[in-house]
Amino acid sequence: MNTMLRKSVLGIAGLAFTGGLFAGPVAAHADTTPVAGKPAPVAAVRADKPDMSKVLPHGTPSNQSTIELNDEQTANVKAIIAATKKAGMDERAAVVSIATALQESKLENLGHLGDRNDHDSQGLFQQRPSSGWGTVEQITDPEYSTLAFLKALKQVDGWQDMPLTEAAQTVQVSAYPDHYAQWEQQAADLVIEHWTS
Repeated sequence: MNTMLRKSVLGIAGLAFTGGLFAGPVAAHADTTPVAGKPAPVAAVRADKPDMSKVLPHGTPSNQSTIELNDEQTANVKAIIAATKKAGMDERAAVVSIATALQESKLENLGHLGDRNDHDSQGLFQQRPSSGWGTVEQITDPEYSTLAFLKALKQVDGWQDMPLTEAAQTVQVSAYPDHYAQWEQQAADLVIEHWTS
């Protein structure tokens, strides 16, 4: 990986966080009109499943890969979606995040792999403490690592309109920039399945 490029992206993103860096969850949608004699209802989060055109705005990609997920990987998908909502970002941001984690770690929260490690890369997104992503404890926390990824993604001008692999590569600065694209369909399917769960 190109350390200078990664450092510039991290510098732009200003990844010196101390936790709680994003506003609360996305706005709730519900009728909160009080009824006589009853307390006002509590606003509920929208329960609509995402539309395929929102998660795959460029259409169905070709040359896709897929893997079967175990319980841990599914829990990590749900953690990424929860963090995306916490960051106030939409379903497309969750697709980019999940596709990136599928490529980087197959949605496994990896610790240090010794000789098989890419420098000091760890966690779902294979972020590096030495590049400013956070401590080992932070980047192996699914919520923290997702919020770090999303904070950097927000700094990419026009990421919402880019092909997924270009948006992911701008943040990750991978030696294999085109590999993120192969996970777009599975990431979209996972977001549709788990967005409201």
